[in-house]
Amino acid sequence: MGKIKKKFSEGSSRTYTTRNRALRKLQVSLADFRRLCILKGIYPVEPRSQKKANRGSSKPTTFYYAKDIQLLLSEPLIAKFREHKIFLRKLQRALGKDDLTRAKGLEARRPEYTLDHLVIERYPAFVDALRDLDDALCMVFLFATMPTVSKVNNEIVEDCKRLSTEFMHYVIHSHSLRKVFLSIKGIYYQAEIQGQSITWIVPYQFSQNVPLDVDFKVMATFLQFYRTLLGFVNYRLYTTSNLSYPPKVDQSMDDSAAGLGSLRVEAKRVEDLIKGVQSSDTTSVPEVAMSKQMKQRMDTLGSKIKKIVAADTTAPAYESVGSGEADGDVDDETRQIGNLLFGKQVFFLSREVPRYSLEFVV
Repeated sequence: MGKIKKKFSEGSSRTYTTRNRALRKLQVSLADFRRLCILKGIYPVEPRSQKKANRGSSKPTTFYYAKDIQLLLSEPLIAKFREHKIFLRKLQRALGKDDLTRAKGLEARRPEYTLDHLVIERYPAFVDALRDLDDALCMVFLFATMPTVSKVNNEIVEDCKRLSTEFMHYVIHSHSLRKVFLSIKGIYYQAEIQGQSITWIVPYQFSQNVPLDVDFKVMATFLQFYRTLLGFVNYRLYTTSNLSYPPKVDQSMDDSAAGLGSLRVEAKRVEDLIKGVQSSDTTSVPEVAMSKQMKQRMDTLGSKIKKIVAADTTAPAYESVGSGEADGDVDDETRQIGNLLFGKQVFFLSREVPRYSLEFVV
């Protein structure tokens, strides 16, 4: 006699799970479950047979992969959400009793959390982050032009402005902009960064009426992750291009509404790079465990870098090319950067022209 199989122990009922079962398993509320799914990148799925996946029931419901819900059990953000709920409960109790001193103390100890581990988990390679940067840029540029209302915090708007301006400065510095298209919705830009085409839309800077039928809680959750992702991407792009991050802000030009000209993008000095390499290596590796060969390499690292930089600065800008050599030997990208289309031109624009867009494109 064979072993009797339990009902719903295999097949679609085991592969998929409903949202109510996921809430009972995770012991979280529906709002926290939605936030977790947005931050972790887990989305509902549609099984082939809903009746089999729902264990014989034909009720319309939302399904998720059971493996994704099992992965959420070990997520540290669940504990942070519970701490935040406890904090709100204590704060409401203190305010209800008019205990302002305790309320101020609780506000000073407000629990905070970061999403850095989620960015590393969802994008193990930098190219993966660049491929998924379109939605992040659209959301950040949208909130950068958003008016400050009760539903949108002023700090969030300022942070979005900073992140968007830093990304635009990198595109200007690397000459990565390829296409621009003006539409009714806004201005579409397409840039090519490290072989990846990135397309985003920037709304026109008109006075906007914030709609009332938009769920800003869901958008704020997406924006929270996208801000963290764009901060990582900006840091990586600036450091790989030997630029100091974050770029310095000229306060006087910023007060006079200079736009993109208020940021100062500066290259890192060779001395700072040498100090950074030496400090990171000396702190990460103990002095006793370092071999003699590694010590010799570290001692001669500074002089080698200085020689390379000196050779680059003293080398001639153009080398003589023989008549038999073809023009294809010259790098196309170098030729494009060297022969800029608007390199020495002067532009006059009227007040109806969007200056921020023309300044970015030119």
